[in-house]
Amino acid sequence: MELFDALLKRYGALHWWPADTPFEVCVGAIFTQNTNWGNVERAIANLKREGLLSIEALWEIDQQRLAELIRPSGFFNIKSARLKDFLGWLLERHGSLEAMFAGDWRVLREELVAVRGIGPETCDSILLYAGGKPSFVVDAYTRRLFSRLGLVRETDNYEQVRSLFMNLLPPDSELFNEYHALIVEHCKRHCRKKPLCDNCPLRGLCRGEAEAGARG
Repeated sequence: MELFDALLKRYGALHWWPADTPFEVCVGAIFTQNTNWGNVERAIANLKREGLLSIEALWEIDQQRLAELIRPSGFFNIKSARLKDFLGWLLERHGSLEAMFAGDWRVLREELVAVRGIGPETCDSILLYAGGKPSFVVDAYTRRLFSRLGLVRETDNYEQVRSLFMNLLPPDSELFNEYHALIVEHCKRHCRKKPLCDNCPLRGLCRGEAEAGARG
């Protein structure tokens, strides 16, 4: 929480996820794999322009046509197939997004992560940002920052890193939402692959910074 408070003080509340509906969050979570958010926004804008951003419309559209519309997201043939797989599972297993989120989110997580193309990061993004469930999202930024802080190892897998947050923070979806957004913002500004340590709000806590000072 000390880290969270320091980041919140610096950047303020960020109010993620940038989407109009929970379903748009789900689509964006699939599209954002291996690309940047600007590309995702362009792909989603194409779907909105065509009036296709609904479960029924995307399920019925020809997959090749879908792939062309989401071309800006990159890997568009793969992502169109992944979206179709998710929609097929959703319709067959639950019937609607509301029904999907109505049950125990831990059981849902086990089911959702087993859907082809839905890895743990995409799964937790859907749970947290579309469903409001307290399931922390781990991404490359999280791993980079917290390994530099000495709280995880670079070799730790997804679940090992996630357990740090799940075990040490209260199960609060609003907290998890804001924390993940702040991590992303901080890594874009300071904790880059080549870090910009000047004026970093976590500078005194960072093992990498301490090691650099010792070498100096």
